[in-house]
Amino acid sequence: MSKIRDAFKIPELRKRLLFTLLMLAVVRLGCQLPVPGVERDVLGNLFQSAGDSMNFFNAITGGSFETFSVFALNITPYITASIIIQLLTIAFPKLEEMQRDGEAGRKKIVQITRYTTIGLSLLESIAMGIGFGRSNYISGFSEHPFLTVVLFAACLTAGSTILMWIGERITTQGIGNGISIVLIINIISRLPQDIVSLWNQFVAGKPIPNMVLAIAIIVAIIVAIVVLVVLLQGAERRIPVQYSKKLQGAHSFGTQSSYIPIKVNTAGVIPVIFAQSIMQTPVIIATLLGKGQGTGIGYDILYSLSESHWFNPSNFKYTIGAVIYVLLNIAFAYFYTSITFNPLLVADNLKKSAGFIPGIRPGKPTSDYLSTVLNRIIFIGAIGLSVVALIPIALNGLLGTNISFGGTSIIIVVGVVIETLNQIDSQMMVRNYRGFLND
Repeated sequence: MSKIRDAFKIPELRKRLLFTLLMLAVVRLGCQLPVPGVERDVLGNLFQSAGDSMNFFNAITGGSFETFSVFALNITPYITASIIIQLLTIAFPKLEEMQRDGEAGRKKIVQITRYTTIGLSLLESIAMGIGFGRSNYISGFSEHPFLTVVLFAACLTAGSTILMWIGERITTQGIGNGISIVLIINIISRLPQDIVSLWNQFVAGKPIPNMVLAIAIIVAIIVAIVVLVVLLQGAERRIPVQYSKKLQGAHSFGTQSSYIPIKVNTAGVIPVIFAQSIMQTPVIIATLLGKGQGTGIGYDILYSLSESHWFNPSNFKYTIGAVIYVLLNIAFAYFYTSITFNPLLVADNLKKSAGFIPGIRPGKPTSDYLSTVLNRIIFIGAIGLSVVALIPIALNGLLGTNISFGGTSIIIVVGVVIETLNQIDSQMMVRNYRGFLND
């Protein structure tokens, strides 16, 4: 908090912080504006019947998906578009060239991402408009189906586009990564509801000793998860690197030491988002089609995919879904890291700069060594990520709670808060340097 207080004393940083707060207020206001014609009460009851399956989407949209406001899609199309473009850079050399082409290439990639976001928002909103209209969740669909879907899609697409614009403005004129800031304000907005839910279930109406014990246990669990996330986010393996002696004119420079930092959680929160999206999407689609409940092998598979049925003592067989979830986390962690970290390229750059890892020959042996270390670290990070994500889900199943603030949310919030504080700190240091030079 001291950093924030110090930042408000600096005019430039104060202006950026106030602009960020103003934009976040606009975001929360938009999350309350209803889409015309949508039967919000009916949809709300339908989403509540889906149980914990909606927790993830409610968290990252700040509840706007459940209440179906104009920001119902929120920034999920932008996140999806960014991931798609990042993956396509592997398949299309032209995109990869753009990515390496400095600032000009980065601007082109950003522009492509924007168009992809609008396209995804339009497709999703049209599909939802048709589906909701046929299920009588949108008034006026039976009389004017085309116009109703056009209005519905226009509202949701405009909402998603506005949020993308707000996120970019926060990045350039505010503090931190704008999209990440919008994401965490949505997550944090659900905290009061979760706190009330926990209070009513475990604290309210209990004897004072039981109330104190319940509060202590809840606080201890939250602190433990946050500490685990901080350790997971900050942990890294430092591979030592040495650079050979160089001659420049009449001067000789001796061996220099450095290191290659490899984060334990190399892929960040991406594997969890991928895994949850893949597993929960069929459940949500089935719920919206009115097929969320039933018997048979198909429903057993559906229940196994839904986190609301995991760790339930009365039906523990559905917890097999948690095992699949962990395996997906591990698979996506390896997949995403293989895109963002290329051991062969790192080894080649080391060789060109006369650098080497002590005890490892330059070239392919260095690349193989980096791959071996990376594979071990990815597995450890994926398991840690899965544990953090599963703790709240396990508590929901074992204790019957229904909170949206899960392990994934904590990972996102902690990561973004640390990143934003570091950016504030770096800008304050730059200002101090400027003041020193001016003196």
